[in-house]
Amino acid sequence: MNATIAISGAAIFDGDRTHQNAALLMREDRLETIVAKGDIPAGCRHVALEGGMIAPGLVDLQVNGGGGVMLNNAPNVETIRTICEAHARCGTTALLPTLITDTRENTRAAIEAAREAHAQKVPGMIGLHLEGPHLSVARKGAHAAELIRPMEEEDCAMLEDAAKALPSLLVTIAPESVLPEQVARLSKAGVIVSIGHSDCSYQAAATLAANGANCATHLFNAMSQLTGREAGLVGAALETGGLFAGLIADGFHVAPASIRLALRAKAVSGHIFLVSDAMATVGTDMTEFTLNGRRILRDGGRLTLEDGTLAGADIDLISAVRFMEHTVGLDRAEALRMASLYPANLLEREAELGALRPGGRANIIWLEETGQLAGVWQQGRRLM
Repeated sequence: MNATIAISGAAIFDGDRTHQNAALLMREDRLETIVAKGDIPAGCRHVALEGGMIAPGLVDLQVNGGGGVMLNNAPNVETIRTICEAHARCGTTALLPTLITDTRENTRAAIEAAREAHAQKVPGMIGLHLEGPHLSVARKGAHAAELIRPMEEEDCAMLEDAAKALPSLLVTIAPESVLPEQVARLSKAGVIVSIGHSDCSYQAAATLAANGANCATHLFNAMSQLTGREAGLVGAALETGGLFAGLIADGFHVAPASIRLALRAKAVSGHIFLVSDAMATVGTDMTEFTLNGRRILRDGGRLTLEDGTLAGADIDLISAVRFMEHTVGLDRAEALRMASLYPANLLEREAELGALRPGGRANIIWLEETGQLAGVWQQGRRLM
C-alpha cells in the first residue's frame, strides 16, 4: 500500500496562498505536495476533514517553559521534552526552549541539554534561545539583576561552540553588556543575535545591527522607547530594515493600537513575528511557580512577580494568532505567517519549517472556522 497520507476537506493555507478543493500529501515525517482533490493518488490513506483550514505548524522562538516546568529550574533533556510536548498540543510544532538570565553553569547546562535533545531528535526542539545574561539592569524586567553581567571571552567562545553544535542558536543581548566586535564575531559564527532588555540609544542599536544583529526581542517590552528626540531601541527595531522583531500578543504586554502602528512601520522594513514568551503554566492549572528563587504569580491571564512586574506570558502561540486576528484586526493568513513563516525566515529555515512545501517537515495544524485548534500533526504523527 502507498505510504502517502492525503489530507483533504479543509482549505489549505501553505504559508503563501490558500488552496480550495485540494489535498495535502505527506509521507512519514515529510510533506510531498498539494494536489487537486480529484488528483489524490490511488492507494493513499485518506484523512477527510470537515471544513476549516489546514496551515503550517507554528514556530515559537521564545518559550521559557510549559507543562509545569521551566528550563531555568531544570536545564536537562526531559525538561525540554516536556516543554515541547506541552506546546505541541497547542499547535506549536517547533520551538526554541529559552533560558532566562542565569549563572554561567546553568547556561552551559542548557546548551548541553539542547545538544543532547537535538541528538535524541526530541520532536519540536529546533535549537536554543539564551535570553541573557548579557543585558541591561536598567531594563531587566523579570530577570535577576544580580545575574546580569558583561560578555567576556569565555562567554563568547562558549556561544561560538554552541552555534556549531545546535541547528539554531538565538541569543538576546544588550549594547550595555556586549561590544559591537563581539556581535560581529557571534554573527560570523552563526549565532542569531537579538537586541533586548536594553535602555540603549537608537544609534547604539543601529551599530549592533550594522555588526550583525538582526532581531529585537519582544518589541516594546524591556527596551528604550520611541520619543520625539530619541528613537531608542523601539525606533531602531521599527525603522531598520535588517531587524526582525518578536512580539508578545497577549493583551497585556502591548496595546492593540501600538501593534497596528508597528505593523505599518515594518511593512516596508522587515517582519514582526509572534512569540509566546510562555512560562511553566502553559498546559496546566498551576497558579504560581518559582524562577531564580522568586515567586511568579498567575492571575487572570497575567504572570507577575510579587511586585507586579510582568514575568513572561501565560499564553500559547495559537492564542496569540487569534488575538492578532480578532482583536488587532489582522487577516488570518498574515497572523499565521507571523507565527510560522516569519520566525522560520529569521532562522533561515523556511525550506523545512513555517510553510507547507515539498520536502519540509510534516508539521500541520487544523483550525476551525473560528480559529480554534481542531488538530495537530507533528512530523507526520497526529497528536490531536
